[in-house]
Amino acid sequence: MYTPKHFEEDNPQVLHELMRRFSFALLVSAQNGKLVGTHLPLHVEVEGACGVLLGHVARANDHWRQFDGVTEAMAVFQGPHSYISPNWYKNDDLVPTWNYITIHAYGQPHAIKNPSETADILRRLVEANETDTSGNWSMSRLSSDNLKKQLKGVVAFRMRVNRIEGKLKLGQNRAPEDVLAAAKGLRASGLADAEIVAAEMEARAQKG
Repeated sequence: MYTPKHFEEDNPQVLHELMRRFSFALLVSAQNGKLVGTHLPLHVEVEGACGVLLGHVARANDHWRQFDGVTEAMAVFQGPHSYISPNWYKNDDLVPTWNYITIHAYGQPHAIKNPSETADILRRLVEANETDTSGNWSMSRLSSDNLKKQLKGVVAFRMRVNRIEGKLKLGQNRAPEDVLAAAKGLRASGLADAEIVAAEMEARAQKG
C-alpha cells in the first residue's frame, strides 16, 4: 500500500484498536492466478508481534480451501472515509482530497478442523461484538443439536499476522487551521463517516 511517511501508522496497539472498531474486512487471496475475496467480520487478538485474526466463512464458500497455512492472504480493514472540499480550508489554492483510515494485514490463514476449536473461535467473535445494548447474547443459549448443526455449516480459521500496514490520511500534510476548518465542514454534512473522520482529524491536529 502506498503510504507517505506523514500518513503512516505502525503502532500495533493503535492498529489493533482500529481493527476492532472497524472489524468488517475484505479478505483477499490468490490461487492459480485467480483473486478471491470474501467480506467478513474479523476479530484481532494480541499474539506475537502483529497479532492474530480469527474468523469464519460458510462451508459452501470455496475460499476456505485456500486456508492451507501456506497461501498468503491480505485482510483489508476499511475505516471511515470522506471527501474534503477545498472550500472548507482557511488557506486558498488547495485542491480536493479524500481522507480515510485503512489497514492491510498479511498472513497465511489456516482452516480449523476441530469442532471445539471452531466453537471457541465463534464464541470469541460473538463476545467481541455483543454489548449491553444488544443484550449480550451468548452461544450457550443454543441447544446442543443446533450448535452442532451450525458448526457443520461453517469453516473457522486463524491467521497469524506477519506484516501489517496502517494508513491514516487525516490531513497531516495540511496546516492545523486548515485541518480544523475541514473538520468543521465535515461535521456540517451530518454524515456518520464524516463525523468520525472529523473527530480523528481534530485529535491529531490538536496533538500538534
